[in-house]
Amino acid sequence: MGASGKISVLIVDDSSLARSMLRSIFEDDGDFEVVGEAVNGIEAIEMTRVLRPNLVTMDLEMPEMGGLEAIEGIMCSKAAPILVVSGVADAQKAFSAVSRGAIDVVAKPNMASERELEDFVDKARLVAKIPVITLPRTRSHADAVSAPPSMTRMPMEGPFPADPAMAEGMIIAIAASTGGPQALAALLSFIGGPLPCPIVVAQHISDGFASGMSDWLHSISAMPVRLASDGDALAAGTVYLAPSEWNMTVTGTHHIALGPRQANQVYRPSCDALLTSVAQAAGRRAVGVILTGMGSDGVAGMEAIGKAGGVTLGQNESSSVIFGMNAIAIERGWVQRVLSLEELAQALISIAGARMGGEA
Repeated sequence: MGASGKISVLIVDDSSLARSMLRSIFEDDGDFEVVGEAVNGIEAIEMTRVLRPNLVTMDLEMPEMGGLEAIEGIMCSKAAPILVVSGVADAQKAFSAVSRGAIDVVAKPNMASERELEDFVDKARLVAKIPVITLPRTRSHADAVSAPPSMTRMPMEGPFPADPAMAEGMIIAIAASTGGPQALAALLSFIGGPLPCPIVVAQHISDGFASGMSDWLHSISAMPVRLASDGDALAAGTVYLAPSEWNMTVTGTHHIALGPRQANQVYRPSCDALLTSVAQAAGRRAVGVILTGMGSDGVAGMEAIGKAGGVTLGQNESSSVIFGMNAIAIERGWVQRVLSLEELAQALISIAGARMGGEA
């Protein structure tokens, strides 16, 4: 907290209109205090060093030095929690920012939408509380999402199918929220090549940003990542990301179905809807993975997969940005194994009966 006891914020944006809008949003909320404004990345790095804000909101397209370079500079000097506030047109670039140290990405809120303003302030409040560490300057921005060139396969204990034939009809369903983009990037990188089964993902995300996230993940993953469309037939070795504007489910014939969100739905797209449908579609061949994130969305879905006889895995606390939804699932007994991201990758390889290099 700042000297005033409020959350201190540095706003970084070359648009005076955008800075004024964000200042107004923060000042209308009693928890925040805007301590500075920067118009480019060079100013952002210096002002972060001097002001030591609890939160930095970062635009990406700026003169002299853009947001991506500024994020790297901040994280290598005086690290601070960074929330990228961007337009949909910058969606793919916005997600590349998380590999450089940004905590999360949100759309610039619509001042006429009370719901969007509330969601934005809640996200800013959450991100400001997340501890960050200063990174060595020799660290590449890709380090956070790239797996080592070789990985020792770890024998997995527990109720995992030993028969590689189990991969037939298997569906891996992943639930994620805050910190999910970084976790998914690392997980897919650790997995390496395609698995002999499809992966479906529900990641809480601002409307309009899912396509950019899928493009970003596809660009850094060894397996194809695509934004799911209604009616898609699930294909082995492909990752399907749910669009935020719809709830994604899997049918009994292993096709994607997109349906409307609930009117009072807090988190979107729904992790529970996806995981529960996978439990119904795949039964004991369902694999549920719950990653970092706030809230409890996904917990009921993990319960459904567990009750269907499937496998349930959860990300551990030390590798989570927010130990929230995964913590609740663990506490309620719906996670069979609690693992780091690298261990989760090894577990999924083992469960699917795959070998490194893509052999079944």
